[in-house]
Amino acid sequence: MNKIEALKAEKDGLEIQDDLVRFAREGWKTIGDDDKERLKWAGVFMRRPTPGHAMMRVRMPNGVVTSAQVRLLARLTRESGRTIADITTRQQLQLRWVTIERVPDIIRRLEAAGLSSLQTGMDNIRGIIGCPATGLTPGELIDTAPIARELQRIFLGNKDFTNLPRKFNVTITGCLEHCTSGETQDISMTPAVAVVAGHGGEAPGFNLAVGGKQGSGGPVVALSLDAFVRPGEAAEVCAAIALIFRDHGPRESRSKARLAFLLGEWGAERFRKELEARLVRALPRAGRDARGATHSDHIGVFRQSRAGLNYVGLKTPVGRVTADQLDELARLSERYGQGELRFTPSQDVLLPHVPDARLGDLTQEPLLKELPYNPSEVRRGLVSCTGTDFCNLALIDTKTRAMALAKEFEKTIGQTNFKTRPITVRWSGCPASCANHHTADIGLQGCKVRVDGKIVDGVHVFVGGRGGSDPRPGARIMEDVPCDELPQVLERLVRFFPRPERQAPPREPQPEAEA
Repeated sequence: MNKIEALKAEKDGLEIQDDLVRFAREGWKTIGDDDKERLKWAGVFMRRPTPGHAMMRVRMPNGVVTSAQVRLLARLTRESGRTIADITTRQQLQLRWVTIERVPDIIRRLEAAGLSSLQTGMDNIRGIIGCPATGLTPGELIDTAPIARELQRIFLGNKDFTNLPRKFNVTITGCLEHCTSGETQDISMTPAVAVVAGHGGEAPGFNLAVGGKQGSGGPVVALSLDAFVRPGEAAEVCAAIALIFRDHGPRESRSKARLAFLLGEWGAERFRKELEARLVRALPRAGRDARGATHSDHIGVFRQSRAGLNYVGLKTPVGRVTADQLDELARLSERYGQGELRFTPSQDVLLPHVPDARLGDLTQEPLLKELPYNPSEVRRGLVSCTGTDFCNLALIDTKTRAMALAKEFEKTIGQTNFKTRPITVRWSGCPASCANHHTADIGLQGCKVRVDGKIVDGVHVFVGGRGGSDPRPGARIMEDVPCDELPQVLERLVRFFPRPERQAPPREPQPEAEA
């Protein structure tokens, strides 16, 4: 039994909530190593780079938040004294510089606001990813926000789901434009239509694939179960798959404890039969894939399905935001929208429900210079993990280097090479691939390199990763490239690099004509 399995056998991770008040009273130095691991079940992560301070990860299904919730997150960020937070690739927010003394009060305030940090780490179902524009876009097949909320209702705080063999990632999307990288998730539900008995024709739903992953052991694309799932059954099906993983997933080695390894042992047909036995019903065969050929990051100005309204996607540089920016986002969502915001899987922010007549005024707001709706094509596809600033596992500084490289690209090749399509550059500080570098045009995985007798930051370079109906992990073409040499290396590389079809273009605001 490995160390983590042993500590789970001793006490369920969720029970750490009973100790939070004591930890706050006695201080962080009194917390034992096992309890530091269990704190992750409460969404509290003690980090070696910031001794005495923790990160808290706050979940919001499908990235949907209200202005009141964002204001609370801004206050909690400001109270840390460092005033920064990070949007994650799971559409969550990470609070920084939290002391253990503040944790019970923060959890109380989050819960009062309808938010939670529970089960955002360790061997749990993590934040549920979906299209950030769900319920807004005219071409969408299914609004998945209610499904994400229902799945979270089933597992959150439920000890049936708190002892999985390893972390468990879920994507449920009704978007036709490949915006979630679902192919690397333990569960990937993608939009499809199928003939269903009693429906009188084709019905909307999801095709089901399982066992995708990145990180340990390398990337694996989720395997189709040749199954079609109706929207009303989706949350139940996801929960049943998680329980199969709980009961049958490998537990001996942490590096081989993902669902992908169980699928490798069982195969799709056996797994499907086990799922149908759990559900006590047969699943219909997969339907027709409803996704198109285009990809979208939802950055820009887009028409909503409701006439006269738009959503505006704002680029947040590598996901880092300040308390002031969070407050301003909340204000803009109330002034120009309906008090709602969406965090995206590319670490960005959507502001929905903006009337045509208000678009011009919104685009002139000072915040949109910091978080632009029309970023350069280089900056637009930029994603970065936390890096050595705050993460125990990261080998290099990612966010600062990512921004510096983007600026270099913009000066040299960005204005001439990428006017027709964004290029995705994703930085992961270690093999865990929190930034999903395997699905990027250019993926950079942190490493250490010896140069002239000194150890410096470096990367392994991957190219050609993509998601969608024809997914492909990036190919590793270079190793141990010193970060200081990246501008020259990538400048030569991208000129010859084939990239997928251009995403659907956003509309341009026309305030004078529409005011």
